[in-house]
Order: sequence, then structure tokens, then C-alpha cells
Amino acid sequence: MTEHVEQLEFQAETHQLLELMIHSVYSNKDTFLRELISNASDALDKLRLESYRDKDLHVDTSDLHVELEVDKDARILTVRDNGIGMSRAEVVDLIGTLAKSGTAELRKKLNEARSEAAAEELIGQFGIGFYSTFMVADRVTLTTRKAGETEGTRWESQGQSTYTIETLDEAPQGTAVTLHLKPADEDDHLFDYTQEWKLREIVKKYSDFIAWPVRMQVERTVTEGEGEEKTERTIVEDQTLNSMKALWTRPKSEVSDEEYKEFYKHVSHGWDDPLEIIPMKAEGTFEYQALLFIPSHAPFDLFTRDHKRGVQLYVKRVFIMDNCEELMPEYLRFVKGVVDAQDLSLNVSREILQQDRQIQMIRKRLVKKVLSTVKDVQGAEDQTNYQTFWKEFGRVLKEGLLSDFDNRETLLQVSSFASTNSDSELTTLAQYVERMPEGQESIYFMTGESRQQIESSPHIEAFKAKGREVLILTDPVDEMWVGSVTEFDGKPFQSIAKGEVDLETEEEKKASEALREQQDKDFADVLTWLGKTLDESVKEVRLTNRLTTSPACLVGDVYDFTPMLERMYRASGQMVPESKRILELNPAHPLVTGLRDAYFTRKEDADAGNVPELDETAELLYGTAVLAEGGELKDPARFAHILTDRLTRTL
Repeated sequence: MTEHVEQLEFQAETHQLLELMIHSVYSNKDTFLRELISNASDALDKLRLESYRDKDLHVDTSDLHVELEVDKDARILTVRDNGIGMSRAEVVDLIGTLAKSGTAELRKKLNEARSEAAAEELIGQFGIGFYSTFMVADRVTLTTRKAGETEGTRWESQGQSTYTIETLDEAPQGTAVTLHLKPADEDDHLFDYTQEWKLREIVKKYSDFIAWPVRMQVERTVTEGEGEEKTERTIVEDQTLNSMKALWTRPKSEVSDEEYKEFYKHVSHGWDDPLEIIPMKAEGTFEYQALLFIPSHAPFDLFTRDHKRGVQLYVKRVFIMDNCEELMPEYLRFVKGVVDAQDLSLNVSREILQQDRQIQMIRKRLVKKVLSTVKDVQGAEDQTNYQTFWKEFGRVLKEGLLSDFDNRETLLQVSSFASTNSDSELTTLAQYVERMPEGQESIYFMTGESRQQIESSPHIEAFKAKGREVLILTDPVDEMWVGSVTEFDGKPFQSIAKGEVDLETEEEKKASEALREQQDKDFADVLTWLGKTLDESVKEVRLTNRLTTSPACLVGDVYDFTPMLERMYRASGQMVPESKRILELNPAHPLVTGLRDAYFTRKEDADAGNVPELDETAELLYGTAVLAEGGELKDPARFAHILTDRLTRTL
């Protein structure tokens, strides 16, 4: 029967994960069956789709189904499907190892989870439903044959450090997962999964909407004859346990929240509940039905290249593809669900979808509906759901500001930002504009790596002193979108670290006009000297009124890259020319006035470059400005040497 048998060791992370699954206590062990039926349903979808695409694939698709088989005496439960099946290599890749990255992070979070519900949600996020079988079984056997292949594969493990895998000369097409069940233990919420009533209960609760029949052989008593000739006998028959009604075709009033939740878990392969449920139906030129979900937790791989986005596409209730990217933009990659179109061809490909006008129109409507739902959540009296949404998906949603010009205004409206108005509460742009004092024309913001860095920056000193609110933008995507989004509600965005900032009223300008003219005259020569001395580092040296306590700061021209954006581009392998910035000085700071006086004391020598200590002071002034904004010095060793030398002289 077998050609060759191997005993292999689990990937280290997989073994540790199995240990967690086996020895941790989860209150809802019933969900193992949901995971197996969901996997079987996917396999049936894929087989029917492949039969449409590959006319040379000779497979029987007339009776695709999932079957539950029970052996009460041996305490064995088998979940079998006649779907696409797996090759030997696929079994090793998908079952023997964890194909997804991030397992170490999962283990860490599982250990930190304070509740069983939190742990179950984490398991779902990391896409490891198959391993839940070891919660209820002490031995699991998987037998499979891929459609179109002649050989089958058997995989078996007791959930320890190894598994065996062997090639079979013969095996039915599809996959059968056989569980050698642990003894029932109700105190541990481990039920007898050979009981018909229990299996019916689980299928009805979790898998009623599966598009394929879930069958089981059941015994029932039939009565024959009448009167004294009436007899009873026991027969065994196949019964379908699920209704197979597609939820997206049913009116919302006829579907319970529990049914929606279980369907979400099926399409998302998650264990959490959805944050928002979005049913849609469009009639007319483009007919389609959709059922979309906004999750309550971001998947662990949301920001990785391996993350798969898009919703499931059906045509007339026939599954076409998972993760249909053409139906959902990158910045809504967290949205899960189903779209069922009426007029597409059943053999539609991704290449055709990219050009299909109907798909593009459906996509536009889906995006608008998702964003309007987010707007409704934001406007609700109870802000809990919106706060959860923004915490989990705000960083991703803001990516749309770079790519989705049609919905940019809506995206700005539903976005929230930290600001100097509150240490803990976020603000919308509408709330910011409402708080703007009379005379303020711009929405002020500053980007940086952390709130602490921004609030400690010299750039923000005058804004604090004047009581002007500044948006604190610390997500990497913020560095990108602020360069392309110019305004909100007619108010331009203005970086407080770029260009010249004018916070004075007309009255204040008049009052300080004479002082400014005098300062410009007093500092003219020293600014010229500093510009020449620091020529390799700065493009200009000028006085500013944006500083109150710091001696100097660095600012960029309006269209310059920020230092952080330059670093981001270089980290991604893109060549970005280094840009010089402007050094601004606080004319009232003792260090600046002292430098001016020292310069004029030896002006001719300083202009000739013959006063090294003055040149070094200029370097220190520039270096402290770089460090104050969280920047990196080109030559930190030289800066440290000059500073150490100066400190030594003061002792």
C-alpha cells in the first residue's frame, strides 16, 4: 500500500504552538469542528473553480459535500470532503510547518493573554485553525489525494515533536481528517464528539450557512404496518445537517447577529467577532449582493508583504476566488466578506477583472459604503467602536490619502490625530478647525518618531507659548500624505518645521517692528559668517521668532523632504540626495547673543577663519539643533570631542 514512509520533526515554532494548543485550557473546544468544516468547504470551492478553469481535469463535481463519520466504540470522528485535496509537498508545507511568519509573536501574545476569549482571538488571527484539533484528540490522521494526481498522502501525529508522512498508492480524492478523540471531560469543557446531538448542535451553530451539504449517517426508527402488524425497525440514512442558505442573499431582518458572527469567522478564518457588519444589495445596471465585515482586531501580518487582501468573489453563488484584490483597495485590506456578482463569466480571471468595467464600478460602491459605515461609527454617541477601529486600522486607512483621490475628503473627515490639545484624547480635523482662534488660517502639524520627541522639539516652543494647537503625527504614513494633501475644509496644512512661521498679530508686529529691524542690523554680519562657516551643512542662517527657550533649530523649505522621510526612503533602498536645511537662531538667547559679541570682538580674524574656537562654537550650535529634533549627527565623534574639550575648560 505504501511507497515510502518518513518520520519528520515539526518546525520548532509549530511544536511549541502544539504544546500551547494541547495544554492550554479553552472554554470553547467545539470550534475545532468549525475549523475543519471551513477548510473542507474551501477545498470544495477550489475544486469546482479548478474544474471550470482546467477542462482537462477529469473530476466528478456532481456531488461535492462534507461528510462526518463517527465510530462510537473506537471514539473516532472523521471529517471528509471530496474537494481539491493536497499533494505530499503541500501537506508538509501546510500541516508539518507553519507557513505564516510571526509564530514567536503569537506565542508571546498567547502567554500574555489574560482571558480564554483573548487567547482564542489570537489563535484565529494567526490562521492556525487545523491545530485546534489537538485540543480534542490525542492522535490526528490526515489522508488526502489531490485532484488530477494518482497517489495519495497520509499524515499522522500525536501532537508531540514528530509526525509521520507516507505516500499511498490509492486514496479517495479529497481530504479526510480522522480524530482519535480524548475521553470526554465536561469539567474541562471537553464533550463527547461522537454524540449525534452534539455534532448537530455544532454544525447548526457554526456552519449552517456553508454552501455545501454537511452530511452524517444517522440511525432512526421507522414504523411499518398498522394495528397488530405494526413493527418498528432501525435504519441508517444520510442526513444533511446544514441549511446551505447563503447569508448574503437573505434580508438582514432574517439573519441573527450570531449567524453573521459565525459567517464572518468562516470567511476571515478568525476567532474574533466583527466590529461592523455591512450588508449590500445593488440592482439595475450592475447587479450584485455583498456582505462585508470590519474586524475588531487587526491581523498580525497587516503590514507584511505576505498579507493577502480582498474579499471573496462569487458569481451567481459559485465561488470564483479568495482575496479578490480588484474589489478592495490596498488601504482597506482589513475588510473581509463576500461579493456575489450576477453578470460576470464563471471563468473570469484576475487579468480580466483588472479591465472589467463592472468590477471597477462595484469596487467604487463597496469603498464608499465601507467609508460611510466608518463615518456612521465615528458619529455614534458611544465612541467605543470608533476608538477600537481607529486604534486597529487608523494607520492603514491613512494610506488611502495617498492613493484614493475620489474619497480623500471622506478619509480626512473620518481620521483622528493626536494633538497638543490633549495628552490622551484624539481629535478630528473638524474639531481642530472649530477650535482655531480668530486670525489663524492654517492647520499646524509636526511629524516625528514619537509624541515625546515632537513635544520636546524647539519648533513647538512658540506654539505652546501662544496656545496654538499642533497636530502630532507619528505614524510613518503621516510623513507621506502630508506632502500630497494640501488642505481640509479650506484650511491649508502647514508644517511647523518648514518655511517661515508667523504667529504674531498685526498689533504685535507693529509693536515689535523696531526691535526686529534692530536685530536684523545687529546680526547681519554674524549671520553671514555663520552661513559661510556652516556652508557644508546648512543652506541659510536666519533669525526667527518661533523659539522661546532654545538657541537654535533647523527648518526645511516648504517643499523639502523631512529628515525622517529621507531616512525612510534610504531604508527602502531608494537613493535620495541629502538636502541642506535652514538654521534659525533665537536672537534673545544668551548663547546666540554671546556668539555675536565674541564674533564682533575678533571680526576680521573670524571672517578669515583664523578663530578655531568660534568655528567650533558654530559647530556645537548646529549640532545641538540637530540633536534637539531627534536627528543624527554626521560626525558624532567630532561633536563629542569638541564638547568634551569645552567642558574641560570650564572646570
